[in-house]
Amino acid sequence: MPEEIKPNVTEASTEDAKLAAEEIASGEAKAPSVDMEADYQAAQQMSVSEVDRTGEGTKAAQNATAPEYQMPEAQEKKTEAQPTGDPAEYKAMADEIGSSNQGVTNVSDDLVQEALKKGQAK
Repeated sequence: MPEEIKPNVTEASTEDAKLAAEEIASGEAKAPSVDMEADYQAAQQMSVSEVDRTGEGTKAAQNATAPEYQMPEAQEKKTEAQPTGDPAEYKAMADEIGSSNQGVTNVSDDLVQEALKKGQAK
């Protein structure tokens, strides 16, 4: 259903808007009418391009967003520590972890012994 616009001269933001509002108020110009439903339907028609209606748009979008290089699939690596209770294995593991870090790590025998004591079941 068309809706008639009633301009207010005092709310006009530019000189052109004030002039148009005065002309409509005096009857010199016809007030524009707005059909919101028809405008909405027209906007819906324009929101989808012809390419998208044929299915070619999907192919074009996939080609445009496809990665430039193929990435290998991630492989799950499962590791399981075997409980042996051998302090030498713990020291070797600590040395291995310490060497993989970028920072400097000092693992002393005292630190290993303290960790072994804390790790023992009571």
